[in-house]
Amino acid sequence: MPSCSLLFGVAPRPPPAALGLLLRRRSMASSAPNCAFQLRLNPLTGDSEWLVVDEAEGEGEAPHPTPKQLLATTSYLDMLNDAARNRAYRRAIDATITDPASRVLDIGAGTGLLSMMSARALSTVGGEGTGNVSACESYLPMGKLMRRVLRANGMENKVKLFHKRSDELKVGVELDSPADVLVSEILDSELLGEGLIPTLQHAHDMLLVKNPKTVPYRATTYGQLVESTFLWKMHDLHNHESNAADGVWLTPDGMESIVSVKPQQHAMQCDALADEIQLLSEPFKVFEFDFWKRPDSHRETKIKIKATADGRAHAIISWWVLQLDSAGSVLYSTAPRWMTRSNSEDLSHCANDIKDWCDHWKQCVWFIKGRGAPVMKDQTLSLTASHNQTSISYQMNINDERCSGSPKGDHLTLLPERIALYGDKDWRSALISAMRSAVSRLTTRSSPTCIVADDSVLLALLVSSLLPSLEVIAMFPGLRGKGGNYIQAIADANNLAMDHIEVIGRRASSITMDDLKHKKVDLLVGEPFYYGSEGMLPWQNLRFWNERTLLAPLLSEDAFIMPCKGILRFCAMSLPDLWRSRCSLKDVEGFDHSVVNDTLGACGDLLEGQQGPCLPYYVWQCGYTKKLSKVYSLMDFDFSKPIHSCFGGTKIEFACDGVCHGFAVWIDWVLDEKNSIVIATGPESRYWKQGVQLLSKPVEVNPSSSVMHVEAYLDPHTGELTFKSTPS
Repeated sequence: MPSCSLLFGVAPRPPPAALGLLLRRRSMASSAPNCAFQLRLNPLTGDSEWLVVDEAEGEGEAPHPTPKQLLATTSYLDMLNDAARNRAYRRAIDATITDPASRVLDIGAGTGLLSMMSARALSTVGGEGTGNVSACESYLPMGKLMRRVLRANGMENKVKLFHKRSDELKVGVELDSPADVLVSEILDSELLGEGLIPTLQHAHDMLLVKNPKTVPYRATTYGQLVESTFLWKMHDLHNHESNAADGVWLTPDGMESIVSVKPQQHAMQCDALADEIQLLSEPFKVFEFDFWKRPDSHRETKIKIKATADGRAHAIISWWVLQLDSAGSVLYSTAPRWMTRSNSEDLSHCANDIKDWCDHWKQCVWFIKGRGAPVMKDQTLSLTASHNQTSISYQMNINDERCSGSPKGDHLTLLPERIALYGDKDWRSALISAMRSAVSRLTTRSSPTCIVADDSVLLALLVSSLLPSLEVIAMFPGLRGKGGNYIQAIADANNLAMDHIEVIGRRASSITMDDLKHKKVDLLVGEPFYYGSEGMLPWQNLRFWNERTLLAPLLSEDAFIMPCKGILRFCAMSLPDLWRSRCSLKDVEGFDHSVVNDTLGACGDLLEGQQGPCLPYYVWQCGYTKKLSKVYSLMDFDFSKPIHSCFGGTKIEFACDGVCHGFAVWIDWVLDEKNSIVIATGPESRYWKQGVQLLSKPVEVNPSSSVMHVEAYLDPHTGELTFKSTPS
């Protein structure tokens, strides 16, 4: 049975040409002359290692399967299941390739779908033998998979594939002559983040004829002002945490922005927030990008927006529309679904027909600083939009100064979900209650010592403020010196003496008694939270357990550990939209893609006993969802003991009728020995990702007769958690 790997979160496709590779190419010994390296993270240790990906693959040999971990966690499968996207590209390519002598270049070819569409269109117009199709795919594991797809469709001699970035191609070397048709799909949710502009610039300069045909032909970005308390909480920590009134200030007065989100557009499934959003304007056009001509690196535009309601603008929600053909008859949009219900005119310019839910392209959110901009109906607002080579940014004329220069060394940039969590009154109250109980044990000890084992700046502040005599050692393995600079900057505002706080910035494996001044540790705490690994599966935070094990020789006999334990919990779910995006591929616009299913981690039509990988999602953003069972506990992780293998199993009964597509899985963290303070991170907790294990096949269930047995096993050496489910 395949494991639920902790190695990766769901990732977008690797960046194309101009942004470089996730893989490092190097010459190896003669036994492996062409190899690349894939970076992998060990979730339990935080260590990175390079995996060798063999580039050589004989044409007559059976293909060597690419490790699932390399591709199953990317967005390729979801993208190939996007029927609207595939159909739009097929129609546009058929309409564009009309000259039998066309020389087509596909940049960022993926599985080769667009290349094969181009070769088929060329054949239809009699171009075999005169025209040609060349493709480049720099991500080596995907390039290897593309060769398998080409062979499965008899296209290996109709598409010339190069395992290179497009800026490594040269006319007269790889390409016989400049291409007169460019097909590409190097777009992310923001449009520009995968290097669209530099890739097009190089292609127009070096690889294409003057005035080439392109698919897509044009992309247009749109925005809309919204009011949303939820979105406000995701960026305004200073005003949000003031509601907690607990005496701890992560963003003291005068340092309101010392902890913030990155000033960029953040991808999000905004349809999930439709009932919580008030629209404050009609959609407005931001930028047009023409693929058929060389784009500018930087532009700025002034936009006048008429407010349609009273409110406070907390964010700009943006999306884009592709015009795939020059005639403007083939469109694809990432607009939120509320656009289809709008009464505004010319909707076709900013949205198209409703399509299936997909995860590879979302909407984007730009946060307006502070409490947002107050607006009144019919008021005209001024907005400045600008873009560089990889991103679009905005500046409101009210209370939203443009960021200039680089952040100071004491500034922390966190994800929106982490910002919202740090301001959450209930969550902070739970931590404070647990910490107050823990430090009360230490009041009679002389110079007790506490280690904050993770990257929690809040816990470092809490323990220091609750017991000033406590010697606090903050490991901050991810934040490192940046975390130390931050604590130093806000210490005075929180009445802390820095002579009792030391930031080590190292991992547990490197801590010795010398670092502790030969004192044993009385208190070991963590949220747990590890900076930079927020997108991974929930049990990656069991790194805390591993580090507790490494620190065991340094702990006093009665050391208190918080959290005390973790509980692996799950519930059965109906997830039709997510299932549709992850189901196995067969025919994709006339091309057999079944060979990619195993490598991309597809669900459905699998062999008996097989199932796809467990992947991290914000379940609340996964389209239509429905709980089909109560919440079950599968296993406990007891942090009072060293890390060890764990096994758990339980029989589940279904609470309602429906189609079960899989399980949502998460860890609840028990902070105290009485099990009275528990941090829940399940689907109702929107600031955490859950693991989703899809079944090999959906199952019709009902309360009267449906029962299923679920098992899980944790490997303490690799951090992998494997699941198995069987009907009872």
